[in-house]
Amino acid sequence: MSTSAEPRPVRLRAVGYADPVAQHLVERVQQEYVVRYGGFDEAVVEPAEFSPPLGLFLVAEVDGVPAGCGGWRSLGDGVAEVKRMYVEPAFRRRGIAAVVLVELERSASAAGHRQLVLNSGDRQPEALALYDRAGWVPVPGYGVYADAPDAVFLGKDLEVGQPEEDDAWAS
Repeated sequence: MSTSAEPRPVRLRAVGYADPVAQHLVERVQQEYVVRYGGFDEAVVEPAEFSPPLGLFLVAEVDGVPAGCGGWRSLGDGVAEVKRMYVEPAFRRRGIAAVVLVELERSASAAGHRQLVLNSGDRQPEALALYDRAGWVPVPGYGVYADAPDAVFLGKDLEVGQPEEDDAWAS
């Protein structure tokens, strides 16, 4: 008996970081950090940092159900940071995180950023595998976790100003 179902299309929707759906998913990712690391992510995040042109926050939906999220915020000097990548457990292993990551890379590039960076951790092997498959490489530590022994810092150079694709995810 097969348990696999037809893959459902993923719709990406740009929302404000303070949007109730975004905040629900952010709380879910923070709970994931509690389980894996014993506490919330202590990096300071201001909602306005994820509003264009400074950044972008995406919610991934499957059949109208929030399935995941991710965003980027400008750090200045052509560098942006990916934050709050998350997929709900019921939607994992369907490629949703990869869809979100590709759009974050594309949109950061279109906004003129030359590099994306992120901070993950050694207790997130599935996330690290995703970033590895997507061509992310180790970069020097930064921010509040710069010297944390379980922190993993990755980056990816972008082609600046990649052509805009159909904004089907925007609403």
